[in-house]
Amino acid sequence: MRKYQLYLIEDEFASHYFGRERIFFHLFKENRQAVGELKQITDKQISYITKPLPVLRIHQLLHKKLEKSNSLKAENGLYTIELNNRTSMADLSVKENFIVIEAEGGYEAETAFFEVLRKCEASFLAIDLENDKYGWLKPIKERKFV
Repeated sequence: MRKYQLYLIEDEFASHYFGRERIFFHLFKENRQAVGELKQITDKQISYITKPLPVLRIHQLLHKKLEKSNSLKAENGLYTIELNNRTSMADLSVKENFIVIEAEGGYEAETAFFEVLRKCEASFLAIDLENDKYGWLKPIKERKFV
């Protein structure tokens, strides 16, 4: 099973650290393992680099997708997608500061969620701490100065 946490990174930090996402990944990983004072410090750092989720907008986009698709179900704030005769499944729940997506099977179901969220905000960072994977949902384009 794959489990992603999606954080909305402040635009200033997202553009500055483009290409160096592993720094964010290590901060979130360190925060998960930290205790005591280190936990408090990393919590503050995460709070500083992330911005609040547009929860209402996210739910609206998911419900809009729900109307168009019979493979997406919503129940008690948990969204579930089952595709390809249940060979690709994913659940999405919106927390206060991040989104959790749990997926198994093929990648089609989680990709469907990623596509919806990508339309909502430009600086979502997905982190899979269990499998040491991370990346932007919508890669930031670098500006080229001539």
